[in-house]
Amino acid sequence: MRGDRIMKKLTLYPVQKIDELVQPADFKEKTLLSPAMDFFTDFRDVEPLVIEGPVPAPEARSLMIRTHVRLKIVVDAAGHFAGVVSAADLSEQNIIAEAAGSGVPRDEVPVSDLMTRKQDLLALNIHEVSSSTIGDVIDFLQDNYQQHCLVIDEDTHQIRGVFSASDISRKLRLPVNIQEQSSFSKVFSAVS
Repeated sequence: MRGDRIMKKLTLYPVQKIDELVQPADFKEKTLLSPAMDFFTDFRDVEPLVIEGPVPAPEARSLMIRTHVRLKIVVDAAGHFAGVVSAADLSEQNIIAEAAGSGVPRDEVPVSDLMTRKQDLLALNIHEVSSSTIGDVIDFLQDNYQQHCLVIDEDTHQIRGVFSASDISRKLRLPVNIQEQSSFSKVFSAVS
């Protein structure tokens, strides 16, 4: 007994006769009519992938490539939401152009100079998403050429999560084709 807890004795079993792995799809088939909430990365359950604005863009780019991440939430020094940065935003071409335009050495261009600022973003509302199908979300992403879309909770004034076309595609086991990967600001300036 450790502390005040009674230990239960566990037994090990042979696995030689076991052939199959359980997959989530074995329990519930996902279709275009499945609830959108089954596909979104909810920050209540999954820690958001964040990066601080002052981090040098080349360093952030390298990190995103190594970890196969296409979008990070950018926070300020106090940890408050400042915007988003995509792998496309951190392209070598964008870093060099920003360095040339600002006179800052390439290795010192901060993520905050290449991110899409929160004032330039629009997002889906969690209340609307909760009554939508994943087909509705895919149509939205395709219509707006978005690989990612934030989801907000206006009641709590928080970023609640994010939809990712690649995550949706993996869970549905279907291709989700987004014809053009454009930045949040380009798309939503056209929508507004």
